[in-house]
Amino acid sequence: MKRYQRQQILPQLGETGQQKLTQARVLVIGAGGLGCALLPYLVASGIGNIGIVDGDQIEESNLHRQILYSPEDLGKLKTEIAQVKLQLQNPDCNLTSIPEYLSGSNALALFNQYDLIVDATDRIAIRYLINDAALITGKPVVYGSIHRFEGQVSVFNYKNGPTYRCLFPKATAVPSCSEAGVLGTAVGLVGMLQAQEVMKIILETGTVLGGELLVYNCLTATQSKFQFTKKDWSHIDETYFRQTYLKEETITQAFNNDMLANGYLIDVREVHEQPRLAIENLIEIPLGKLDSAQDKLSKESLYYVFCQSGKRALLAVNKLNELGFVNVVALQTGAAEIAESISTLQIK
Repeated sequence: MKRYQRQQILPQLGETGQQKLTQARVLVIGAGGLGCALLPYLVASGIGNIGIVDGDQIEESNLHRQILYSPEDLGKLKTEIAQVKLQLQNPDCNLTSIPEYLSGSNALALFNQYDLIVDATDRIAIRYLINDAALITGKPVVYGSIHRFEGQVSVFNYKNGPTYRCLFPKATAVPSCSEAGVLGTAVGLVGMLQAQEVMKIILETGTVLGGELLVYNCLTATQSKFQFTKKDWSHIDETYFRQTYLKEETITQAFNNDMLANGYLIDVREVHEQPRLAIENLIEIPLGKLDSAQDKLSKESLYYVFCQSGKRALLAVNKLNELGFVNVVALQTGAAEIAESISTLQIK
């Protein structure tokens, strides 16, 4: 195969290694900066099956570092645009667009379909979800993170080795890219390091960063490695997972008209979805734009979040919780029912 000639002549790869790449199944969580940096090289190398998970839409502030996207892609789903552009790069790669956020409802089912997980997210809460789902399904996780000019890379749960929780037992608050700032080239470097770990794991060659954290400083061009040991997380099983990550399903509420006087409604549907509600204390923010629109909200106010069926409302509440909003409630009542209820109130 002429496409892969230059890598197949490597003694560590050869035809056998190329076959391993063809048969590999890799799930990339996050189609932002890290995902855009690593995905083109995974696709170009001939990895046979790649899933891309992300519920975000493309915004203008993404373009300086998320190099798969162009100005004409603004407002479109990241996974769908990434799939189209990457498929042009290598038609032989089976690319699956999964345009939703990773959650307790879908993580285990998705992980079971793939051999290897790549954490290209930027949310602390999601990292613990990834870690726990990987523990239960027995999948290794290639981790990458970036803070301003410093990046971190590691591999968790590799051959039953140390996990993310072994390195970070408790969550700590870390500013997001929108708060701390980020340089596109720094994101690119970390994404490439992640891609290299993916290749080593699939090809079973080299020294994988299992039990080691690589820290790279882009300003000083220096790097350090830190070792960490495995701890006992045997209590993390499917029961623990359900209690931890599916508990939000039991705390959704049905809409009632009293909510109009006590708080604000947030409509996270797309702007074209009907019916539209015309009430004073309604805020319309499509789910994919919550990050960039958070400045419009007050962390002291009470918000009731709704969509068409309740599913996106749950995702939105999880995201708002990650952003520091605590007075948010997901409504299981859909927009049509809310509109009818409000209409009845107005008639009275």
